Amino acid sequence: MSRRRTFAAAAVLGVVLMGPSPAAHATDDAPCATQEAKVAKAESALERVSAVFARQKDKVADAQAAVDAAETEKEKAHAEKRLAKAQEKAAEAKKDKKAQKMRLAKAQERLDDCQAAQA
Repeated sequence: MSRRRTFAAAAVLGVVLMGPSPAAHATDDAPCATQEAKVAKAESALERVSAVFARQKDKVADAQAAVDAAETEKEKAHAEKRLAKAQEKAAEAKKDKKAQKMRLAKAQERLDDCQAAQA
């Protein structure tokens, strides 16, 4: 019985000390503030993912140039391994970029729905 009271007291104390959640503050200020924040976060994440994708494309191009410039079989084999690895990472970055675009579209859709409900 005392364990339950101790746990309950700790839970209540934690809620009191932490105060209301940031989401509650955002909804008090503006009705669609959380959706706007999520759209902004998704846009910045898309920018980061796009930058990674661009770097990976550059690495693939550099690796392809290294394969073309390789003179010995050993150099060519090493360059081909680097190219395969770069292509694999570029494909993964492409998937990440596509997924982030979908997240952004969904966040934008939620924001549009919220704004339409407010109007």
